[in-house]
Amino acid sequence: MSTVTPFPAEVRPLLEVRQLSQVYHLNRQNLFGPRPTLKVLDTIDFAVRPGEAVGLVGESGSGKTTLTRMLTGVEKPREGQVLYDGVDVWLGGEAHRKLFRRSVQVVLQNPRSSLDPRMRVGTSLLEPLRSLRIEGDHAARVLEVLDQVGLDKNALERFPHEFSGGQLQRIAIARALMPGPKVLIADEPVSALDVSIQAQVLNLLKDLVKNLGLGLVFIAHDLSVVAYTTSRVSVMSAGKIVEVGKPLDLFNRPQADATKALVGAILSVESGLAGNALA
Repeated sequence: MSTVTPFPAEVRPLLEVRQLSQVYHLNRQNLFGPRPTLKVLDTIDFAVRPGEAVGLVGESGSGKTTLTRMLTGVEKPREGQVLYDGVDVWLGGEAHRKLFRRSVQVVLQNPRSSLDPRMRVGTSLLEPLRSLRIEGDHAARVLEVLDQVGLDKNALERFPHEFSGGQLQRIAIARALMPGPKVLIADEPVSALDVSIQAQVLNLLKDLVKNLGLGLVFIAHDLSVVAYTTSRVSVMSAGKIVEVGKPLDLFNRPQADATKALVGAILSVESGLAGNALA
């Protein structure tokens, strides 16, 4: 397994899972038989600290989606802990749960499906503040966040269909930033965008980590995209984290079979000229 220079011991993770496991009960095969189980996560350890961008990669079915549901508090683990700021999310009481919901926000893959097409952008941006009952100058907060994602106030009166895919993803990021989160979880945030636009969104996420001190969890199946954005990558396969390392180390010296497969799946001009293009 690749080694990563650790943060100083005094820098506590913002969001962390320890020995996390999840088991789903499946339908019975016969009326009187036991319900079979499927273990989708197996003793996962994972953490993100302030100002740190970490990647989570793996093939379809590796467990990334289930782990994301754990990190966002959508699903309770069968075993292990989900900690925000050192306190167990499921045992810390309602006040801590409220803080967690405000502090951990998600950017989804397809902004067209995550934004209400009937709602103007200005109204969509206010929704997190209303649902989380956050007080303050909402109008000023909207303008502040728009500036952070590189949009002007003219966007507020427009509907989602009036924007390009890249602009919509900036709006989705803005909405996630509205409550003032400490951790941003980006789930395949550029896979639905044109290649020419992907770099702009990736650079925006990098700037947010640097300028706001956010912890960023970048989830994808493409190791090259994650490597561009993060300083540490965890590779998942069959419900386990099989390798952790710096992106360059994983590219040049992959150890786990799953990592080797992800590196081998990355297309380049050189590999195409060598006859290794897709059929």
